[in-house]
Order: sequence, then structure tokens, then C-alpha cells
Amino acid sequence: MPDLGLAHLGDDPVSAIIAVVLLIIALPFLVLGLVAGVEFLLVLVVLPFAVLGRVFLGRHWTVEVRRGWRPYWEVLSGDWQESGLEIHATADAIRRGDLPPPTLVD
Repeated sequence: MPDLGLAHLGDDPVSAIIAVVLLIIALPFLVLGLVAGVEFLLVLVVLPFAVLGRVFLGRHWTVEVRRGWRPYWEVLSGDWQESGLEIHATADAIRRGDLPPPTLVD
């Protein structure tokens, strides 16, 4: 049995009630942590295959410019190599002060 840190509670009924109440309060957090951990592991397992499939199957990539968390501009740029070139060209243009026209509207 895992140690839940309740070893300091005694054998009397009041201690048992306190232990049950603490378990009821902690149970949602334990379940949420377990679900989040399983979801994170699933993402870690699927992500490499998704990226490799995207790279080797020639899917089109989207290059986007953001202002903070808000999308400002985006363009479809082709395969992996073309998207890398587009990223560098767009970054160079922004460094020069040539901002692309906003294409995304909220």
C-alpha cells in the first residue's frame, strides 16, 4: 500500500473520518494528475511520428507571424525546405522593418 502521509492518524473513528475526508478531497487531484500524465505520454508517443510524416510525405507547412499570442500574418510555404527559406526571408524582412500586411482578422 502506498504511503499517503496519513501514518500519524490513529485507530479511532475520528481519525478514520479525517482520513476519508482527506482522501475524498485529494482524489480529484490524483485522478487529474493521472489523466494529464497519460495525455502527455500519448502526445510524446505520437508527436515524432506526426513530424516525421509531415517532413517525409511533403505536406505543406504554414509560416505565421504573431504579435504576442495573436496571429498577424500567415502563408502556405510548401515542404520542409521551402518553409525554412520562407521563415528566414520573413524574419529578415521584419528585421529590416518591412512588416508583411496583416492577413488575419479576429
